[in-house]
Amino acid sequence: MSLSCGCHFIPPHVIEEMAKNGHDGAQASLEISRAHRLRRDERTVNLVRQLHPDGQPLAAAAGATGTAQRKVYDCGHGTALHVPTRLVRSEGGAVVVDPIVNQVYDFAGNTRDYLKTLGRNSIDNNGMDLVLNVHYGTNFMNAFWDGDEMVFGDGDNQVFTSFGKSADVVAHELFHGVTQFTANLVYKGQPGALNEHFSDVFGSVVQQIIKKQNAGNADWLIGDEIMGPTLRGEALRSMKYPGTAYDNNLMGKDPQPAHMDQYYAGPNDNYGVHINSGIMNRVFYLVAMDIGTTAAAGIWFETLGKLWSTAKFNDAVAVLVRVARNQVAQGKVPLGSPQSVRAALKSVGLPR
Repeated sequence: MSLSCGCHFIPPHVIEEMAKNGHDGAQASLEISRAHRLRRDERTVNLVRQLHPDGQPLAAAAGATGTAQRKVYDCGHGTALHVPTRLVRSEGGAVVVDPIVNQVYDFAGNTRDYLKTLGRNSIDNNGMDLVLNVHYGTNFMNAFWDGDEMVFGDGDNQVFTSFGKSADVVAHELFHGVTQFTANLVYKGQPGALNEHFSDVFGSVVQQIIKKQNAGNADWLIGDEIMGPTLRGEALRSMKYPGTAYDNNLMGKDPQPAHMDQYYAGPNDNYGVHINSGIMNRVFYLVAMDIGTTAAAGIWFETLGKLWSTAKFNDAVAVLVRVARNQVAQGKVPLGSPQSVRAALKSVGLPR
């Protein structure tokens, strides 16, 4: 089973809505994103996973051996990646003049350090180097993981600012790589929604660590830091209240459901990979509020490693509860964590 992943931070339906509502740069960003998805599909990473008869993974594929070094490249507003002559900061290198380079470098380091606390050695657990490309395209309004490296546009500085300035964007895209090398969740329908969900979860977790926040004082917003002056105060997603992140004349209204009763079953957004992720995001928020972000994240990370490429919401439900029970027995999470997980799942209509 292989991963077919657009893995763009801004969902296509948002960019399409902006283009429909007359934003000049939206169509260009949409075309670049579509071209990238086609290239990505042509060179899909074949991470073949053997499965137990019950669908559980025997072993995850590993990437090329590395030393988990950060390498930041400046695309110079072009669309060629990791041009060797444009390596602008590498592991241990001095701070440079460009603040976006430094921010991406730091946020990737924060995420790599968090992975170490989870017992993981970089994206692939084999020391994979972190390749980060900044200043991609002209006013490109997106960021993405392309199967090997991360790419960040500068936005148009009106609706979206630089995507590299946000910790949750950098961590979100890096965790698409982690998912690729663990569960390898197919980027379509419910497996794709789980793919987006795990990236939102750990993007939020890393941001809380950096800001020294906890579940109670975090805003639980995804993408609020990249909103430009035109839409200041909006966000892309709300893990706390899915469906409330934005409502304006340019982006339209946030379509995320917060309950399975409102599940989106249409073909847009690759059958709802960003849209339906809000249901599981709400579950994580509720559990984090009950047992703390750190404990909840530990349950979610172990769960990710036990899922498989075609796993759906009900599969994730079963694994989450089983992992919560096991972690209670191991003394990793508070007593009552399985009940917290079950209650949160029940509140959004899962299992269904």
